[in-house]
Amino acid sequence: MKELIESIAKALVDFPEQVSVNVVEGSQASVLELSVAKADLGKVIGKQGRTAKAIRTILGAASAKQKKRAVLEIVE
Repeated sequence: MKELIESIAKALVDFPEQVSVNVVEGSQASVLELSVAKADLGKVIGKQGRTAKAIRTILGAASAKQKKRAVLEIVE
């Protein structure tokens, strides 16, 4: 999951070296915290959150396939 989110985010941003994903394991779900450069924050979120929603949809499908639950948080 971490590699999936990392590769998607790196393809979207201008500063791919500043992309980092931190995984926090919980009892119910895994939380993936995506951190990007301030200048790239808008590109990851997208207009009206469409890009972020699309990334979350892909993450949901991938986590369902592995019979796990994962949540994406975009950290400023």
